[in-house]
Amino acid sequence: MANISKITGETFACPSYSIFDVLQNTVQQYCEHTAMIFFGKDITYRVFRQKVEQIAAVLYDKGVRKGDRVAVMLPNCPEYVISFYACARLGAILVQVNPMYVQSEVDFLLKDSDAIVWIVLDQLYSNLRESDHVRQLRACILVGFANHTKGIDDTKTAVQNVFLWQQEMQRKLPTPPQTPIDPEADVAVLQYTGGTTGRSKGAMLTHQNIVANAYQSLQMLGKEKISAEDKILTVVPLFHVYGMTAAMNLAVINGAAMILLPRFQIDEVLQTIQTYRPRFFPGVPTMYMAIANHPNAGDYGVDCIDICNSGSAPLPYEVMKQFETKTGAKVLEGYGLSEASPVTHSMRFGQERKPGSIGMVAPGTEAGIVDVTEGKNFVNVGELGELVVRGPQVMKGYWNMPDETAQTLRDGWLYTGDIARMDEDGYFYIVDRKKDMILSSGYNVYPRDVEEVLYKHPNVQEAVVIGVPDAYRGETVKAFVVMRQKGDKNEWEAELDRWCRAHLAPYKVPRMYEFRDQLPKTAVGKILRRELRQETSAP
Repeated sequence: MANISKITGETFACPSYSIFDVLQNTVQQYCEHTAMIFFGKDITYRVFRQKVEQIAAVLYDKGVRKGDRVAVMLPNCPEYVISFYACARLGAILVQVNPMYVQSEVDFLLKDSDAIVWIVLDQLYSNLRESDHVRQLRACILVGFANHTKGIDDTKTAVQNVFLWQQEMQRKLPTPPQTPIDPEADVAVLQYTGGTTGRSKGAMLTHQNIVANAYQSLQMLGKEKISAEDKILTVVPLFHVYGMTAAMNLAVINGAAMILLPRFQIDEVLQTIQTYRPRFFPGVPTMYMAIANHPNAGDYGVDCIDICNSGSAPLPYEVMKQFETKTGAKVLEGYGLSEASPVTHSMRFGQERKPGSIGMVAPGTEAGIVDVTEGKNFVNVGELGELVVRGPQVMKGYWNMPDETAQTLRDGWLYTGDIARMDEDGYFYIVDRKKDMILSSGYNVYPRDVEEVLYKHPNVQEAVVIGVPDAYRGETVKAFVVMRQKGDKNEWEAELDRWCRAHLAPYKVPRMYEFRDQLPKTAVGKILRRELRQETSAP
């Protein structure tokens, strides 16, 4: 291998068809296979396709045409999956909206995307309907998990732009015309993500980006790949790009069944595992942590789980070992980002698993490490720098943000903002976010180095590290910790200080500790380091 940190993944035959074509192909092969399981109700691929056609007709009747934006604000449920493929059927652009967003955040997305239709859970609409942006929409289609819409009285449903999903499903409408799709050029999804400026950015993911990444993910599973007989435990949120690809689209391209759960509640998840015995479980570290820490998990038959993908946040090695010991499954840690649909790297079955590594680059993808100052030169193997990637899964750009696009996409390379290194075998390691690096007394401190040490302590359940202003050092290291067993905080602080000093260079040792019952997290389970940083800096 050359001494430069740059490598290309194995050969990949990039598909050149649309998202809806994927569903069409699967229906032809597996029409009577179960596509979705939702609280005891099964939906076959044949019925799934029929529902997609109906909602596509409803959206077309509301004026949705190719390129129009349709905002979808739903938890994991059949209506989300149906809406996703209905938008693809029309060539419309689906705008992903986190159901946990408050009114100001929803207003921003609706305005920024210029959405004309909003498909939303009824109870969420009840809290957000007074917004001026909502009133200006061409249609709000309300989804209820029962046959009625909770919290919306008859008077409100008479509002001109409000419609009920169940009623729209019963309408007799003409079939919309087939829309020609250019998979490489036509945008399918706006996936909003945080930006360096603080303003949320809409990553424009094309049909090819999304389809290619699902097939890349399948190829990386090798001989253990998903089959039409398998079930996928789908509790990772589908409105998050990781769930969209690693659960939903991976299921559809294989004719597998999605077991849909709207949220991660450990007892409900364990009961679902016992009932349906899924083979594949794409998750995030906090999910694996919850199962590993549950005293009775073994009673629910968790050993049925065979394959796990971990994404969204770094998976502490100790957590992975605990989960694998309890379930017998193999956890393949990967890496990705919204701008890459999202998967760019993953561990593989049958290959050496190196602790702390995100694995090798995806098929048909180039990856490298460039200098952090100018980002123009590839560094030597083993050296730290910014991770850059190039491949068919990389976004078209940011919605209406040409300057941000030009900063992030350069000569086809996606600049990830992550500090990483590549070893001599082609394995990559994320050291930390470029913006999360702590500069203490002139030394670079990467939070993940400290967090990995904290997680190895037998009484640490969760930990996250940030830098806080320090007049002497510039920044000092602060750790937020959730302990398994409660006790005197002064005693635990002294214990963790001794532990860290035994395993870390002095400049990396936290000078401050804060013990909490829980840490703030995103809907997908990623610890919100940014929120803790904001709390600490508040006057």
